[in-house]
Amino acid sequence: MAQQNSSCHYNESMSFFYNKNGGDDKWDSAQLILVQVVGSLFCCFILVSNAMVIAAVVTNKRFHYPFYYLLANLAASDFLAGIAYVYLMFNTGPVSRKLTVRGYFIRQGLLDISLSASLANLLVIALERYISVMNWKVHSNLTKRRVTLLIVLVWAISIFMGAVPSLGWNCICDLDRCSQLAPIFSRSYLIFWSVSNLVVFLVMVAIYMRIYTYVKKKTSVLMPHTSGSINRKRTPIKLIKTVMVVLGAFVFCWTPGLVVLLLDGLNCQRCNVMKLKRWLLLLAVLNSVMNPCIYSYKDEEMWTTFKNLMRCIGNGTSGQDTQNKTDYYKNETQNNKLERK
Repeated sequence: MAQQNSSCHYNESMSFFYNKNGGDDKWDSAQLILVQVVGSLFCCFILVSNAMVIAAVVTNKRFHYPFYYLLANLAASDFLAGIAYVYLMFNTGPVSRKLTVRGYFIRQGLLDISLSASLANLLVIALERYISVMNWKVHSNLTKRRVTLLIVLVWAISIFMGAVPSLGWNCICDLDRCSQLAPIFSRSYLIFWSVSNLVVFLVMVAIYMRIYTYVKKKTSVLMPHTSGSINRKRTPIKLIKTVMVVLGAFVFCWTPGLVVLLLDGLNCQRCNVMKLKRWLLLLAVLNSVMNPCIYSYKDEEMWTTFKNLMRCIGNGTSGQDTQNKTDYYKNETQNNKLERK
């Protein structure tokens, strides 16, 4: 046991591991300032916008359905991602070399938890959409208790996934197994992490392909029996489109990073993964920026609630007033449409 402990390096700074595995985390000042400034602006937007999504779901009774509860949980994971990015932005570059092993585990753990939570939420939302579509309903019949259990399960799995390296799946006692991108993470862990996430991507794509084919078939059957086009607001189609755009943005922003992690795990010597690291980070940050924009653009009710929340914040009024104003503006919009007809 004494011999095993003597070969471990828990008391070393991260500079020791960067030097040992050949990874170069040096940034020139211009790159560091650019990433920190742009990243900080993104993070501020992430925190504010996702907090507004959560507040919108809480205050607007029209959002008190399983889909929107899960959407709020996705916003919570993006909010955590914003916190993780703030911590990362100011603990990268030269500062990262001064981090302790524990500090590095915290930095990466926050990122891993937020990514796992986002991915798990998207998978749960895909399953919820599948259930609703198979019953041809806008919202599924999941009870609040089941939704709560799903949310707890999402966070339990995410926290476990983020804690795995600190629980022992690392290379602190075997430097030959260390990766370049995460110098105290084993290459085998990076392979597991990237492959498992890519597999989940494929599962979600398969679910939505099944949903798409079912909806297309169902619509073609119903169309001859309707006087006009099917009202999309009364079918699950509208919410499915929103989720598919969110999923597409997630895959676009995270797939390049997962592929690079996989290449590093496979010990690709010619891939020069370190040069891509900082830009893939900004791409990942961009995903958490995009989601609230997608919600508000694809969902008129969400956008109206956002505007009313901002009015209430400016006026210092309560959440009940937000609900009342949402109802008022919704009725006004409907009346205007009727007058135009």
